[in-house]
Amino acid sequence: MLRVGALLTLGSAVPSLTGCDPFNQEPTPPDPLAPMVDEALALAATYRDAATTHPTLAGRLAPIAEAHAAHAAELARITKVALPSATPTTSTPADADADATLTGLREREQTAGDSAARACLAAPAGRAALLASIAAARASHLEALQ
Repeated sequence: MLRVGALLTLGSAVPSLTGCDPFNQEPTPPDPLAPMVDEALALAATYRDAATTHPTLAGRLAPIAEAHAAHAAELARITKVALPSATPTTSTPADADADATLTGLREREQTAGDSAARACLAAPAGRAALLASIAAARASHLEALQ
């Protein structure tokens, strides 16, 4: 009789333990800022490619490419996203003149700046300062591209 009682007690405890199964956990959703890592990497690659295609613009574009790469690294750090081992590549049309290239870069920078500003407004306070800094840097890049 004691054995049956002990088994029933143990049997009633088992269902409550199944909720603690570490393999039954919901997957962690991706960080909402993770896409900004890819965006910053793509911008850095675009600037590097444009500087290669138009060497006369390299002095203006290289610091902007470095800034975007630094933003990607910091965003990757806070989102715990691994940076790719190979840097993405882009292609600036070889027949595009420098003015057309600058126009394209301004458009991409404006879009990216808007993205950073929206992310800043939606971010918790601990991340808002970084995102505001990125948005401000992207606004200053627009000025450097004039």
